[in-house]
Amino acid sequence: MIETIKKVWQAKVAVVFFILLTGWWSVNQFIIGNQNIRYDGFFDFGEFYGYMALWGALCGMVIAKKWGGFQSVIGKAVYMFSFGLLAQEFGQLAYAWYNDIYKTPGPYPSIGDIGFFGSILFYLAGIIFLANAAGVKITLQLFAQKIQAAIIPLGMLALAYILFLQGYTFDWTNPVKIFLDFGYPFGQALYVSLALLTFLFTKNVLGGIMKNKVLFILVALFMQFLCDYTFLYQSSKGTWSVGGINDYMYFVSYFLMTFGLLQFKTIYDRLRST
Repeated sequence: MIETIKKVWQAKVAVVFFILLTGWWSVNQFIIGNQNIRYDGFFDFGEFYGYMALWGALCGMVIAKKWGGFQSVIGKAVYMFSFGLLAQEFGQLAYAWYNDIYKTPGPYPSIGDIGFFGSILFYLAGIIFLANAAGVKITLQLFAQKIQAAIIPLGMLALAYILFLQGYTFDWTNPVKIFLDFGYPFGQALYVSLALLTFLFTKNVLGGIMKNKVLFILVALFMQFLCDYTFLYQSSKGTWSVGGINDYMYFVSYFLMTFGLLQFKTIYDRLRST
């Protein structure tokens, strides 16, 4: 990570952006009081932090092209993660529409969930391509060899269901909400599991430097799981608010994924110089 910050100017931009918005959020949250902030402008925290996802996506697509784009496995992986960030930004902007036009937090589910749930599919594709690039072939036999790759995500999923589904009411008049309530945790537990499996079985690819990059992506995906679970939980309890802790968690997850992608530029530059 330090090497990436030193050598990649896009990483410096991401770090400065992260520090500034972290300070901004902290002031709003702990000094001014989040409840006293009006979130109806282009530069409010509730919307502006999503541009970290946009920055990461744009950087990722440039990096993917360097790796050969869709002609290479790593290029495909980086593209998929970049598209996942773009889908997240679509969801952010869709929900921001409600904040700006109707002056109220967006409903759940809404059109924004096309982006948020769509990102799960992109991330799943990304980790599968990344596994192939790292010399890992995803099979059920592989899961059996590394049982923790299944147990840990299943434990996450069970905990999420135990906490989130206590007193859960199945409103069959809103089947989309039921699908998303179950689909979000399941889809994210799946991509965390695949990422963990890839990390555990990553071979000595590219001099061993690939393993650390897979770990960074794994951390970013796990953070994304926590973000969406927190949103579902707060939404069900009526405690979610614009600019609150959940928004900041999303901001952190975008920062982590952005850095995960930027490290592939570090690898590329290192290989070119040898």
